Amino acid sequence: MGEERIAIYPGTFDPLTSGHESLIRRGLELFDTVIVGVARDCGKNPLFSLEERVAIVEDVFKGTPGVKVMPFSGLLVEFAAQNRARAILRGLRAVSDFDYEFQMALMNRKLEHSVQTVFLMSDLRWMYISSTNLKNVASLGGNVRGLVPDSVIPRLRKAYGLPEDWPECYTCECSPAFEDCSKGGRG
Repeated sequence: MGEERIAIYPGTFDPLTSGHESLIRRGLELFDTVIVGVARDCGKNPLFSLEERVAIVEDVFKGTPGVKVMPFSGLLVEFAAQNRARAILRGLRAVSDFDYEFQMALMNRKLEHSVQTVFLMSDLRWMYISSTNLKNVASLGGNVRGLVPDSVIPRLRKAYGLPEDWPECYTCECSPAFEDCSKGGRG
């Protein structure tokens, strides 16, 4: 038996989306182990704490062989080397992602030449999804079911103070932002 093929899939996962989930599962077709590296130092103001983000990913992949979830801080390539990962797994949704990802891959290669970056195209049905989009829609009471794993829905509901029947209610009454809606619904 050869050396274990380990990849790191880094991100903030704030929250984990169905696109992230798909990429991790597809990564398992290429690698023996995919370590989901949940970034502490993300330069963003996350909705969920690091502990919550780790718990979300752990919950979704509970019992899935080959998936490990670990928080990390500092340089990604150092995290990869510490965990014997030879690859960084990244998803590309559109051409607009490529420039940023290409620059990061080259910098990581400069810092640690033994770690390769492997790009996977997003599944077509997830190409428009980002955690930022989802948070914006959810914060206004919009229906994000199917765009995030089911276990993320109650966490979003709590974080945004949405009613218990969200996102099924999907009416103007779901969100204070739509209090003066006269149509009685958006669906």
